[in-house]
Amino acid sequence: MTEQVKVNLLGLSRNQMEAFFTAMGEKAFRATQVMKWIYQEGVDDFDAMTNLSKALRDGLKEVAEITLPEVVQDHPSSDGTRKWLLKVDEVNHIEMVFIPEAERNTLCVSSQVGCTLACSFCSTARQGFNRNLTTAEIVGQIALAARIIGLPENKGDRIITNVVLMGMGEPLLNLENVAPALELMQDDLAFGISKRRVTVSTAGVVPGIDELRELSDVSLAVSLHAPNDELRDQLVPINKKYPIRELMAACKRYVAGKPHRRVTFEYVMLAGVNDSDEHARQLVKLLRAVPSKVNLIPFNPFPNAPYECSSNNRINAFREIIMQAGIITVTRKTRGEDIAAACGQLAGKVKDRTRRSERFEVKAVTKDNNDKEKIAS
Repeated sequence: MTEQVKVNLLGLSRNQMEAFFTAMGEKAFRATQVMKWIYQEGVDDFDAMTNLSKALRDGLKEVAEITLPEVVQDHPSSDGTRKWLLKVDEVNHIEMVFIPEAERNTLCVSSQVGCTLACSFCSTARQGFNRNLTTAEIVGQIALAARIIGLPENKGDRIITNVVLMGMGEPLLNLENVAPALELMQDDLAFGISKRRVTVSTAGVVPGIDELRELSDVSLAVSLHAPNDELRDQLVPINKKYPIRELMAACKRYVAGKPHRRVTFEYVMLAGVNDSDEHARQLVKLLRAVPSKVNLIPFNPFPNAPYECSSNNRINAFREIIMQAGIITVTRKTRGEDIAAACGQLAGKVKDRTRRSERFEVKAVTKDNNDKEKIAS
């Protein structure tokens, strides 16, 4: 006899939760009660939900569960950043990062197990790809972090003030599960985070940008990293499918009719690759048509990385050119580098069904052997 698959309530939006209880023969307000227990009280034991009848509690145990990802490793950084390796199934693990600051506490969550996009400067890309995360697995990261860090005594406060989907994966290739997760992030019965404090990052999936605009109104960040197609084709291969001209048009559509909204463009600084004065001038010309903010990201190294980070002087000169054009530009402070939690360093443990990780391993071994031969000679 097949065991009944239980519904993970973390994956249900408020409307879906109400429909779930209605289908059980209960009043819709039970959804409000249970969501408060899960998200405001941090409770995942139905027996502890004391304002539910015993019959309902027993019924829930038969058909539902509240299951969070499992912490496998917990890495605290010397700068206060904290990274967790989380088990999502028997063979796959993802990573999640908490970044505390004076005026905000940001949680960086993953949307996929691995990534399909193969950006050349990103450690996650080398792990290959296995599957999309479910809504419950995305929301579960936030719920888990809130419980580890500590729920506030005043339920109106928020320990996690910002959420960025900048962890493992391309969120816009998993919108089916990301969109309801975004809804829960903003729901006052769940995490109650302002739409401006929720950011979805994309490497440039143009149809996904347009679809996201219809589904949500969160902040958009674009991993640009190059000001022309020839260079971006090398760094961000999806550019061959959605070139810069199409990407910029989609970004312009995303903020159309939204006064004071900007698209944040992420730009990793790679020494001798994309960091010249001419690259900066090309970037200025490219961004003039889109309300923009630029985040310059010092490249964070990982084993066998093919790049080096631009010098501080080069980054400062690059930033000055963009700022003189009137575009808000900041250099992102590297956080969690000592625990490989910085931008582009998240790896997790992926059962790669693309076999990309094997190809990178072969390249790394070949390079190592060639280096040893050069030293020996």
